[in-house]
Amino acid sequence: MALSPELLNELRRFDTPTVANALDLVRGTRSAEGFSRLPLVAADPGAAPLVGYARCAKIRALTPPEEDAAVIRERRLAYYRYVADSPADSLMVIEDEDGEETVGAYWGEVNTCLHKRLGVDGVLTNGVIRDLDDLEPDFTVLGGRVGPSHAYVRVTAVDVPVRVFGLDIAPGDLIHADKHGAVRLTPDEAQALPEAIATIIGAEQELLASARVPGFDFDALLEAWEAFEKRRV
Repeated sequence: MALSPELLNELRRFDTPTVANALDLVRGTRSAEGFSRLPLVAADPGAAPLVGYARCAKIRALTPPEEDAAVIRERRLAYYRYVADSPADSLMVIEDEDGEETVGAYWGEVNTCLHKRLGVDGVLTNGVIRDLDDLEPDFTVLGGRVGPSHAYVRVTAVDVPVRVFGLDIAPGDLIHADKHGAVRLTPDEAQALPEAIATIIGAEQELLASARVPGFDFDALLEAWEAFEKRRV
């Protein structure tokens, strides 16, 4: 089920921790699943959150390729065709199969420009990023680490399930991600989020307002906390 651009834009107004809290409210329970578990690097910490549908691929760069150069080239062109065929509100989710030994940057000035012009909004990858001062404007880049070289980087698989930062993501999954990490959600959950977010923010603001009143003490905390707990999971 495709969501309206208006709803996706609404969700871009909020950071990923707020969305994660609101998802607990929508689901009626807390969970230790469905979100990233490892730290990431935001090329621009002030960039807008990525909200959209995953387009997935895998890369590696640590060792020289054993495949023929023509095969590697054909796969990369197939990857770019896949990017160009992305529906509106898509983002790339790229797994670097080198894992903790990621060394080769796939994302820099050139690829952010190409992907932006082909119509996707940004990338979530556990791989290396570079060219931080020259990345394409308004293209959100969330990576695993910063490095100088592309090493032997090449595309190894296109349109396949991936795992980044401890989160499993399949092509077409709906993702909300920013400098804090990423969450996976369903379209039905997304539709319920604006109301849940308003509830969460309202509860937090009431608690903070109570804490900022002169003379705030434990008794005031207890009263404010009891009211706060009634509005969250």
